[in-house]
Amino acid sequence: MSDIPPLAAVVLTLNEERNIGPCLESLDWAPRRVVFDSFSSDRTVEIARQAGAEVFQHPFENYARQRNAALERVAADWVFFVDADERATPELAEEVLRVVSSSRPEVAWWVPRHNYIFGRLTLGAGWYPDYQMRLVRPDRVRWERPVHEVTVVDGVAGYLSHPLVHYNYDSVADFIARQEKYTAYDVEILRQEGVRARLYTPYLQALRHFWWRFVTLRGVRDGLHGLRLSLLMAWYEGVKYHRLRQA
Repeated sequence: MSDIPPLAAVVLTLNEERNIGPCLESLDWAPRRVVFDSFSSDRTVEIARQAGAEVFQHPFENYARQRNAALERVAADWVFFVDADERATPELAEEVLRVVSSSRPEVAWWVPRHNYIFGRLTLGAGWYPDYQMRLVRPDRVRWERPVHEVTVVDGVAGYLSHPLVHYNYDSVADFIARQEKYTAYDVEILRQEGVRARLYTPYLQALRHFWWRFVTLRGVRDGLHGLRLSLLMAWYEGVKYHRLRQA
C-alpha cells in the first residue's frame, strides 16, 4: 500500500503570524497540513509547528515558482492550496474530500472565494465567484507568470461549489500597498509581451476598467462600497499603463 496521503493542504507563507493559526485550524480535516514558508522573520514557523503542521522553507522568487516548488516537494495524490488569509469552511472540506476520493476524470479544480474587502463581503465588481485553481494533482498542473499566475493543466479541470473565505484587503492603506506591488509585476509582464502605451492609454484604460467593474461586473450591487472599490481598481489600472509608458 502506498504511503502517499490522498491529500495535502499547503499554505504558502511569509510573515503570516497573524493568520497562520486560524488558517491551519480551518484545515484540521486534511490528512496532511504543510506550511511552505519563505523564511519568515516573525513567529509564523513556530505557530505552524505548534499547530502540528509540517514546515518546509524555500526562497521566494515569485508566486508561480513558489507553487511549483511546493508541488515538487510535497508528496500527495492531491494538493489543496490555501492562502494564509483564507479559511476553508466545513462545507468546502466535505466537498474537497469527496472529490479526491472519487474516480472522476478531473485533474484540477477551480475553487470560488467569498472576498471580505475592508471588512465587508463583496459580491460585485468581479469579486465573486473569483475562481482560483487550488485543488490539483501535482503531476498534472503547473503555474506560470510571477503574479496573478496562469495555470497550465494537463487534463480536465472542474469547478467546486463551496467557497473559500478570503479575508482580503483590511483597509484602503493595505489595498494601496499591495496594488503598488502588483502593478510593478503587471507592468513588467506587459513590457515583456511588447505592449506599448500611448499618451491617452492610461486615461482610457481607467475609464474602461471602471465601467467594467462597476457596471458590467455589477459593482453597483455593493452600493458605495462597490463604487469606492471600482474607483480604486480603475485608478490602479490607469497607474499601470502610465508606468508602462515610462518603462
